[in-house]
Amino acid sequence: MSNNIQRRDFLKSLGLAGIGLGIGIDGFSKTSSLVKVKPAFFSLEINPFIIIDNTGKITLVNSRPDMGQGSTQAVPSLLAEELEVSLDQVTIIQSDGRSKYGSQLSGGSSSVRGLWMPLRKAGAAARELLIKAAAETWKAPASECYAEAGKIIHKPSGKSLGYGQLADLAATFEIPKNPKLKDPKDFKILGKYNARLDVPDRVSGKAVYGIDVEIPGMVYAKMVHSPKIHETIVSIDDTEAKKVKGVLQVMKSERAMPHTRSEAVAVVASNYWAALKGAKALKVEWKAGTSTLNQNSADYFAKMYEEAKKPGINHEEKGDFDAVYHAGEKKLEAIYETPFLAHAPIEPENATVHVKEDGSVEIWAPVQGPDGTLAEVSGYLNIPADKIKVNVTLLGGAFGRKAYLDFVLEACDISKKINKPVKLIWSREDDISQGPYRPAMLSKMQGVLGKNGSPQALHHQAVGESILGQVFQGLQPTQADPWLGEELSQENHKYGFPVHKMSYSRVKTTIPIVWWRSVYASNFGWGQECFIDEMAHQAGKNPLAFRLDLLRDAPRFKGVLQMLAEKSNWNEKLPEGKAKGLAIFRSFDSISAACVFVSKKDQSVKIDKVISVIDCGMFVNPDNVKAQTEGNIVMGLSAAIKGGITFENETCVQSNFHDYLILRNNEMPEIETYAVINEEKPGGVGEPGLPPIAPALGNAIFALTGKRIRKLPLNLDEV
Repeated sequence: MSNNIQRRDFLKSLGLAGIGLGIGIDGFSKTSSLVKVKPAFFSLEINPFIIIDNTGKITLVNSRPDMGQGSTQAVPSLLAEELEVSLDQVTIIQSDGRSKYGSQLSGGSSSVRGLWMPLRKAGAAARELLIKAAAETWKAPASECYAEAGKIIHKPSGKSLGYGQLADLAATFEIPKNPKLKDPKDFKILGKYNARLDVPDRVSGKAVYGIDVEIPGMVYAKMVHSPKIHETIVSIDDTEAKKVKGVLQVMKSERAMPHTRSEAVAVVASNYWAALKGAKALKVEWKAGTSTLNQNSADYFAKMYEEAKKPGINHEEKGDFDAVYHAGEKKLEAIYETPFLAHAPIEPENATVHVKEDGSVEIWAPVQGPDGTLAEVSGYLNIPADKIKVNVTLLGGAFGRKAYLDFVLEACDISKKINKPVKLIWSREDDISQGPYRPAMLSKMQGVLGKNGSPQALHHQAVGESILGQVFQGLQPTQADPWLGEELSQENHKYGFPVHKMSYSRVKTTIPIVWWRSVYASNFGWGQECFIDEMAHQAGKNPLAFRLDLLRDAPRFKGVLQMLAEKSNWNEKLPEGKAKGLAIFRSFDSISAACVFVSKKDQSVKIDKVISVIDCGMFVNPDNVKAQTEGNIVMGLSAAIKGGITFENETCVQSNFHDYLILRNNEMPEIETYAVINEEKPGGVGEPGLPPIAPALGNAIFALTGKRIRKLPLNLDEV
């Protein structure tokens, strides 16, 4: 009995007693709903991502929500590789936001590259503990024991013990701080193709997303927001709304954004259809609230172009660019423009929240970070974080939007007021017309060429609103945005200009913004890579050769371009009426390049083929790399040729997929993707493939038509 008490105390000290609700592979299925994972009492918990009970059950914790990038298996694969188990031997649960799991944000292509070493060490530590337990049991040297398929095997005798049989004893040892990791040449999972065990439920419709959650006694809510986003309420006429069968209540609410709050109305009903109909029948009179600034597209762009005429705030400068530019014989200057863009995930924003009478809160939602959700809800409701339980469901797309938690806080506000669990669902119109958006930006590019077209100097002045400044209010008036600066630094792009400058001019707007897939790289890859092509053309050099010369001291960049040249037959001359263009960009510690093939079709330009090459260092599953790169091509082309978000009369013009277009299946060109194989540290995969797509297309159109287009989106029918 005393031994049991000691083990109980040990488990409590590790925090295992409070593991609570977890969603495993089965738990993401509608057939099993949201199930509780209850480890056996005597369990081994490590770091704390691995739980092994004495029945032999192994549970691995995924600390990064899955929004389509495959983290439910990519992250646990890091553990399974070192633990010597296959993924079909384990249950996978989602972390719940508690601090012991560290950062739990899916974003910035950070999951695998951030967890590659920590989780491998956790798996290796568990393996060493289990080997030590087996060695002690057999009174044999640990060097004679090895792990394989969930068992420890004694090499001389062939005896074996399952992990479950060793869990009790292993739990009494001190966790090793520097366990020995496997040599990459011995990997069985990492870098290999492994079937995604979660895919069948997703393609069959059994998978549970946030929008599928059902809680006993819950009601539904639909928000009514001001078309102008920041207005306040003068009056609410709910006469017609309350006539809708199923409508239970109409109340004043709010939309709490990270940097501001705006008033809103909530329609609560017994079902979502009634809530939606009630919201449409509601009559709300609005008036201007907080002052708006540059909230019409025309005003914002006019202000940006005005600021582009002035010097920006320097982020970095090597040499005296202005002196070289003024003295230069062959100078180039151009401004490249990118629009606001909506994220438009297939699953719109939604959250199910129960603010209970005892002061506790439970949340079921498709959020990109349970830890961020825990912190924001705690601050918003002014309750301790330990009274909040966050259950992360699958996300039907996000692209950065579902790390902006206004929709969760709206559900919290409603549930607190009605004392019931409430399921809030944003409509597609809410999603597109309310933001937040990718910011619209300008790239003012300046360059100098020397004798024989040699590249002498480059200046990239970024102009537009700052995510750090608006969302986090963390940018001083005299400061260049460091996030943006790092993206455009010479250290990042590696182009070896003798003189280099990067500056920033902030133009504020009250149009809400936030990160969008590949963040600033999606804006500024367009300007940088089209301008490098412009310089190559003015120098009379092949765009590939021009880049390779600039990147002569950057072997990984050169390797990506050389692979792209090989796969695209770059030096092969194309028939009349066909052309190709290329671009390369580094983001999230990965280097990606693309070649786009185009042709003339009547008076239009047709995109025939896209070839993409990525060097992301070591990776988990080549199929995931391919899938994410293909997704980046689709999204990159959509951003390049479909209309953006525009504001008139301080109101978003677009409202749904009929006027905010995305690429359709019948518009897709042929695509090929390739990954460079090496043993470099892992980089991102979910976003780096996107930035080169638009500039490669722009450069291909120039090669085809001789027209240099500097404004996105491109109209292929009018080129």
